[in-house]
Amino acid sequence: MTVNRSFLKAAAVAAALAWLAPAAAPCTLALASGRATANGRALMWKNRDASATNNKLAFFKGPKYAFIAVVNADDAAPADAVWGGQNAAGFAIMNSQADDLGDAVKKADGGRNGAFMKLALGECATIGDFESLLVREKGKWNVAANFGVIDAEGGACFFETGRDSFVKFDTRDPRVAPFGTMVRTNFAFTSPDQMRGGGFDRFERIGHLVEAARAQGRLDARFILRQAARDLSQEKLHSNPLSRPLPDDPAAPLYVQTNDTISRNSSVSAMVFEGAPSRDRADLATMWVILGQPVTGVAVPVWPASGGVPSVTAGPGTAPLNDAALAVAAYLYPDRRGRMPQYLDVTRLRTYGGEGVLPKLFRIEDRVLERTAAKWAEWEAKKPAPAAVAEFQESVAAEAYGSVRREFADLLSRSK
Repeated sequence: MTVNRSFLKAAAVAAALAWLAPAAAPCTLALASGRATANGRALMWKNRDASATNNKLAFFKGPKYAFIAVVNADDAAPADAVWGGQNAAGFAIMNSQADDLGDAVKKADGGRNGAFMKLALGECATIGDFESLLVREKGKWNVAANFGVIDAEGGACFFETGRDSFVKFDTRDPRVAPFGTMVRTNFAFTSPDQMRGGGFDRFERIGHLVEAARAQGRLDARFILRQAARDLSQEKLHSNPLSRPLPDDPAAPLYVQTNDTISRNSSVSAMVFEGAPSRDRADLATMWVILGQPVTGVAVPVWPASGGVPSVTAGPGTAPLNDAALAVAAYLYPDRRGRMPQYLDVTRLRTYGGEGVLPKLFRIEDRVLERTAAKWAEWEAKKPAPAAVAEFQESVAAEAYGSVRREFADLLSRSK
């Protein structure tokens, strides 16, 4: 498929918005064991917040396992750091920055979190392997993170990790996860000084969302993609901008400040990992990715067994799907003065094209989810060849991108 890579204005928007994300790169995470999810498979999710607004997917051949991961498009290939990914053994990893696990004396601020995840994806097949890696590498890496990991054996754990120590939190342990779920933002429960952490408001909000979904039997990838990853509510302010009545005066639109919401002005991608049904079918573990701010992009699936990534999620420069999301973001954050780029125009979000941005994205995503569910069932019955996996993920991503171009043609044309 030939893709248009001339979104120059979107690149300028990316640069203009880059200052919004603090250097600490706060993120929002959730883990669930199979006993908590609707389909019985372990589930993991990360909304990535960073100053690097151009994200894309990359395929790597590690020393033991091939893997797919989210990287900064501006990094030289092959990227030294990855920000979430999954390997051919069904092992997946993500992180959030935990400043309160850093050590100023030892100059340990988490600067190598991404490089350590790349190491893990290339070497680890199981959570046990990852724990052994942490023991082996203790004291050698500048890390300060909540690492979330799942594997093809159904495990789902957090590791609160500093340079010289780590503590494991297992979703199978009723003392820390009585219902099989855990969430994290940017502080660690094992920190000696939790006042140095952050994301406490997001922690409360995502905890409430995940627990409600679990109790209602709807905790799955669709819930995460549709509700959690794109959440714009602020519980402390009793604010839900997606249900609040819009102003009658179009000259006075409704805005929401998105610095403390889950889908933030600094959110640059989202990843959802659905664990494999069993270790001998690690190939069925699925990685869903939204490139761009979640309320501006569409999710597509990838599998390391494919041996590559869809063309619209990668490229020698920026990824076309990410470029398109930046064009939508430029429309939703129209005011560039002062701190106004932190404010999303909810009126535009809910009325664009007569129906709103999210209904358009959801319609595209429905097609992706339906096609993927049918193909996954087919693959479950008969293991596919790598070429067939590659062909499908390329097809479904290309179709999604084509739909985005049609639905948001005027916005994308402004960014050329």
